[in-house]
Amino acid sequence: MKQRILMFLILISIFSCRKDNGVENDISKIKVDYIIERFDIAFGKATVSNLPDLKKAYPFMFFEKYPDSFWIAKINDTLQQELTFETNKIFSEFKEENIEINKLFQHLKYYFPEFKTPRVITTTSNVDYRNKVIVTDTIVLISLDTYLGSDHEFYEGIQQYLRQDFNRDQIVVDLAGAYADKFIFQQQNKTLLDEMIYFGKQLYFKDQVIPFKTDAEKIGYTNEQLEWAKSNEIEIWRFFIEEELLFSTDSKLPNRFINPAPFSKFYLEEIDKESPGQIGKYMGWQIVKAYMERNDVSFKDLLQADPKDIFNYSNYKPKK
Repeated sequence: MKQRILMFLILISIFSCRKDNGVENDISKIKVDYIIERFDIAFGKATVSNLPDLKKAYPFMFFEKYPDSFWIAKINDTLQQELTFETNKIFSEFKEENIEINKLFQHLKYYFPEFKTPRVITTTSNVDYRNKVIVTDTIVLISLDTYLGSDHEFYEGIQQYLRQDFNRDQIVVDLAGAYADKFIFQQQNKTLLDEMIYFGKQLYFKDQVIPFKTDAEKIGYTNEQLEWAKSNEIEIWRFFIEEELLFSTDSKLPNRFINPAPFSKFYLEEIDKESPGQIGKYMGWQIVKAYMERNDVSFKDLLQADPKDIFNYSNYKPKK
């Protein structure tokens, strides 16, 4: 009997892998038409004579209330020149990023046929790491000076837990997250569970549209942090249940378990010292994955599903 069950599970796994490979093969054939527009380089080379042409090509990059003299002064500002120099040095070519962005757009087009390929524009933003990428229906902006490498001198004074994602391999991850926010619908989050499920949806969205990235990259963890979360999943879940946190509306809980932080705040010294931040997102991810494994629900329907329904029908249990 055990051998039959094992053979059945193996056959299911083989069938699932073949199905996934077939989907990825179909996605790889989708054509998306766009180019990477290096506004950061163009702005660095702008002069009084060609600035009007640049403003005409990129009107959304210039505030009308500022005269041309303001922009010329910005171009000649030593800090801006340093940003431009370092950005051009590190991103002298954009080949790998372009390949990943192309794959992201192919996946978005596959799952959302209504998706229109946007203009993709790179820029600098005085290291505005809270707005590393901006996504609209027609334009994608990527602030390259927020992806120069976690140890870059420009980031001195910024906490390490934030800096660890200031690497070029996170560009497509951040883009996928921004698109997830556009496609996910959920009523205003009130409980910790609402927050967990929202970000669980976001991470599952990344599973679908950037399957070529690692789980650690998708959630912004180091490999060690991801392994800690996996190894302690049972204890984390027990803590959430015993402390009755899931349906709590305590406004402090997102800062403890959802928002970026050097560690998650269990208020248990040994655990806090070792845990990564945002552990609630990781747990929400596991709940959403369990829900999709146990229910015949489309990817699109998941993005609209009610958090309580996802939780109730997931039958989530931490893996031992």
